[in-house]
Amino acid sequence: MQTCLTPVPEVSNKEETSGGMVEDWPKRLKSIPPRIYRSTIEGVTDEAFSKDYELWKKRVSYYKTVNKLLGTGRYRNLLDMNAHLGGFAAALIEDPVWVMNVVPVQAKVDTLGSIYERGLIGVYHDW
Repeated sequence: MQTCLTPVPEVSNKEETSGGMVEDWPKRLKSIPPRIYRSTIEGVTDEAFSKDYELWKKRVSYYKTVNKLLGTGRYRNLLDMNAHLGGFAAALIEDPVWVMNVVPVQAKVDTLGSIYERGLIGVYHDW
């Protein structure tokens, strides 16, 4: 079970919030997670996070032109099988859907902690 848990970053004193302060909901969905602005996720920068979010907003907007039922309540549960930073789920937050973010065990970069810091849900999975 221990290997399935995302470790909380260490703190230097008891007044410090483990991992860093997160914004209140729903602001935290769009704000840069502490693990990213503290550079604890290799190769993921503030700029990369923002670009990922903008890219997913564009993609979801396009998907809705192709599939007119997306965002209408027809689809209730979605699975992002390679969630990376949770951008897909964040782009769908106004829609009546629930997205499970999956970070593959084999992923080069472990981003599940930043998904949690955005206020989203996710899991590791070994397909």
